[in-house]
Amino acid sequence: MPYRVVKGDVSEVNELVYKYEEEVFDPEDGYSINLASVIGSQVALNYGLFCKEIIFDGMWDQTDIRLITDMMENTSREVLVKKIYEPNAFLLPAAQNLPVMQMNRYTQASLLFVNTTYQEKTLEWGFWKLDHNKHCILSSGGKDSLLSYGLLNEIGKDVYPIYGNESGRHWFTAVNAYRYMKENDPSTARVWLNSDRIFSWMLKQLPFIRKDFATLRADDYPIRMWTVAVFSFGVLPLLRKNGIGRMVIGDEYDSSQRSILHGIHHYNGLYDQSRFFDEVMSRYFIKKGWSVSQFSILRPLSEMLILKILVSRYPLLQHHQTSCHATHEKDGRMIPCGKCEKCRRIIGMLTVLNADPSNCGYAEHQIESGLLDLKSSKVKQLGPDASHLFYMLSQMGIFESNAKAHPEIMHLRFDKERSHIDGIPEDLRQPLFKIYLKYADGAVHRVAKKWQTFDLLKDPEMKAPYSFEAEVPRHKKSMPSKVRKGTSRTKEFLWAHLTWEEAEDKIKEVDTVLLPVGAIEQHGHHLPLDVDSFDAEFLAQKVAEACSDPKPLVLPLVPYGVSYHHDDFPGTISITNESMARFIYDIGMSVARQGIKKIIMINGHGDNAPTLNYAAQMINRDSGIFVCVDTGETSDTDIDPLTDTQNDVHAGEIETSTTLAIRPELVHMDRAVDSTLQFSNRYLNFSSKNHVPWYVQT
Repeated sequence: MPYRVVKGDVSEVNELVYKYEEEVFDPEDGYSINLASVIGSQVALNYGLFCKEIIFDGMWDQTDIRLITDMMENTSREVLVKKIYEPNAFLLPAAQNLPVMQMNRYTQASLLFVNTTYQEKTLEWGFWKLDHNKHCILSSGGKDSLLSYGLLNEIGKDVYPIYGNESGRHWFTAVNAYRYMKENDPSTARVWLNSDRIFSWMLKQLPFIRKDFATLRADDYPIRMWTVAVFSFGVLPLLRKNGIGRMVIGDEYDSSQRSILHGIHHYNGLYDQSRFFDEVMSRYFIKKGWSVSQFSILRPLSEMLILKILVSRYPLLQHHQTSCHATHEKDGRMIPCGKCEKCRRIIGMLTVLNADPSNCGYAEHQIESGLLDLKSSKVKQLGPDASHLFYMLSQMGIFESNAKAHPEIMHLRFDKERSHIDGIPEDLRQPLFKIYLKYADGAVHRVAKKWQTFDLLKDPEMKAPYSFEAEVPRHKKSMPSKVRKGTSRTKEFLWAHLTWEEAEDKIKEVDTVLLPVGAIEQHGHHLPLDVDSFDAEFLAQKVAEACSDPKPLVLPLVPYGVSYHHDDFPGTISITNESMARFIYDIGMSVARQGIKKIIMINGHGDNAPTLNYAAQMINRDSGIFVCVDTGETSDTDIDPLTDTQNDVHAGEIETSTTLAIRPELVHMDRAVDSTLQFSNRYLNFSSKNHVPWYVQT
C-alpha cells in the first residue's frame, strides 16, 4: 500500500505493509480489495490537520467514506489539542505555545476518494458469517489483553489472541506473551505491519517536528492519535476467515474522559480508547454487513483493580506482562526498562497490592529506583487514580504524600460516559461481574456527581439488550426470540401477557401506555410487507425496556394502517382513515377508563399520522388524559443526517438497515433496486425543515 507525500515538486513514496501467516485476501474479490483499502487508509487519518489534500485510492463505498471523513475530523481536533496546544517535546520552539483557536472544521485537507486500479471490480454488499461466541483479543502483551484472555477463557468462551506485530521496538512489549500463547494456545495469531516506519517517515515530512525526534525519550507519541484502528482493522481479515464475531479491546475505566480546552471539546486521554470509539466501530461494522461487535470487558475496572485480578487469579499470565515500550532482551526474555512512566506506575501499583514486581521482570534495583522516582515524578493516570495510588503508598510508609484516598478506585465503577452495564454483551455480564466482585470492594454508580453503592447483579440493566448484536430469529415469520419468549423482563410490561389480576395491579403502579401502530404494505422488491408494523412494535418494546421502573405498558400492535396509495401492489392491506380513527379512539377511551393517564402512540407508518393525531385529539377531548403521536418515519429530519442516501424515504436505506439488523433472513439484497427520490422543490423534500405534508396516489 504506497503512501506518497508531495511537497511542491518533490515526491516521496513509502510502502505500508501488512503480512499474514495465512491466506486471507483474494486479489480478484472486490470485497477483499475494499477491506484492504480501508485497512491501508487508517494511518493517514493522523494527518488531516497538516495536509492540503489527501487522496485515497482504492475501492470505497459511502459507509467507508463517512467513517474516514468523520474520524479524520475527530483525530485532527485531538491532534491539535493534545499534540500542538498541550506541551510536546517533539515540537520546534516556533510551534510551541500557540494561541488556542476554535475552528469550524479541524481537518484542513480536502479528501478525495478515487479508484484508479479496480474499476472493473464490483463491491456487492453481503453479511460475513460470524459466530459471536468467538472472541478475538486484540493483544499487546499488556495487563489488559492478558486479563481479557484469562477471563474469557475461564468462562468457557472461544478465545483467539491476535497480536499486532509492528516492525519496530513496540513489538518487544508483546514478545513474552506472544511466545507463551503460541506455545500453549493454537488459536494464537499475529499480523506483521510496518506502520511504525510510516509514522516515523511522516514525522520527517512535518517541518515543525524536531529533526532529532528519534533521539528523544518520551512516554507519548510525537503526533499520532489514531492508533488502535491501525491494529483493529488489520486483524479483520482473520476475523472474517475464522468466523470471529467479537473483537475485545483492552481498555479500562481510566483510559479516557471527555474534556474541554478553551471551548474545544476533546478527550483527556485517547479517543480510540473510549467507549465512543467502540460504538462508532461497531456501528460501522454493522452497516458494512461485517457484523463484528467491538467492546472492552474491563471498562468498569480501574488499572489497579485490573492488576489485582491478574496477579491474584492468573499469575502465570501476569508473569508475561510487559507494559514498557522501552524493553530490551536479556537471556531470551524481554525485560522492562524500569525507568519510564509506565514502569514506575506498574511498580507502584504492584507494591500497594503486595505483589512482587519481579514476577514480570523487574530487578530489585529497578523496583527501588522506580519507587523513589515515583515520589518525585508524575504519572499519566487520571486524577483520582493517581491520588489513590500515592495515598496507598504513603499508608504503607513507602514515602510521605498528602494525596487523598479515593475508595471508588477499588470498586466497579459505572457511569453514563465511560462505563455502562450494557456496554458488553448480555451473556458475558453475569460470569464476569461475579469474578470482578470477588476482588473489588463492591460496585458504585455515579448519581448527581457522587458515587453510590448498589447491588450490581440485581440491577435491571443486567438484562438490558446489547445494542450491537441482533439475535437472529429461528423462524422467518417470528419475532426475535428475546421478544417472544415472554421472559420476566418482557412480560412485566407487555399488556397482552398479563392476567386480568396482574393488569389490575400494574395499572395501579404505572399510568402510561405505548401503543404501536403500523401498516401492511409493499416495501420494494427486497423487504417484507410488515416492516412498518414490526419496527413500531419492536421500537415500543425497546423503549419500555430502556425505561426505569415502573416501566410503561406496551399495548398490542395495531398492524393495519392507511395505505391506499399502495393498493396497486399485491399484499397491501389498507383501512380507511375513518376506520382507523374510530378504532384508535375506542382503544384510547378503553384504557383511559381503566386508569391510564398517558398514551404515547409509536407510529411506524407516516401516512397514519394525520389520522392518529385526529384520534389523539378526540381521546384527549373526551377523557382529559395526555395523548401524543410519535411518527418515526424514514423522512424524520433527525435521522436524515445519519444516512448515506439523500432523500431516503420508503423501503430505502433506513428501513432496509433496521430489517437487516433485526431480521436479516427476510431481506433479499439481491433484489434491491438502487433508486433515489428527487424532489422538484425544497418544500416537497421530506428531509427539509421547511417541507409541507403532501400525498400522492401511486
